[in-house]
Amino acid sequence: MSRLILESLAIATELPRVDSIADLGSGAGFPGLPIAILRPEARVLLVEAREKRHHFQRAAIRALRTANVRALRGRIEALEPEPGGLAIAQAVVPPPRMLPSMLRWISSGGYAVIPGSETPPDPGTHDEIVAFEVRRYTAPAGGGARTLWIGRRR
Repeated sequence: MSRLILESLAIATELPRVDSIADLGSGAGFPGLPIAILRPEARVLLVEAREKRHHFQRAAIRALRTANVRALRGRIEALEPEPGGLAIAQAVVPPPRMLPSMLRWISSGGYAVIPGSETPPDPGTHDEIVAFEVRRYTAPAGGGARTLWIGRRR
């Protein structure tokens, strides 16, 4: 658990400043919940298809009293998207398949973020992505080298 929390906090420090974040395929709420705690000014939406994980997210939101977080249950490609400033998807599907699904959740000028290991993820190209960068960081407490692929939507 500490590895997940520390890595999520490290991701949060590398993200562009936006007013809303969608954590797509958020599982137990990582990295979305730690991001919400570190960035109370941002609205964070946790999107998860699996019922047990969704219920865990809701319980965690109540226990942590995080007013800026909301959990939404469903598949990202089937739900009505709520476009915002940034969408992040960690280990959901291979990056080339994930990027098109993410775009529905990102407002014009917003960011698509795909975390990776030491080797950056390669989501390929897409007409809606006008620029991208790879940020490198190290997870705290002996964590390994990590990367974030950050693309800007047209």
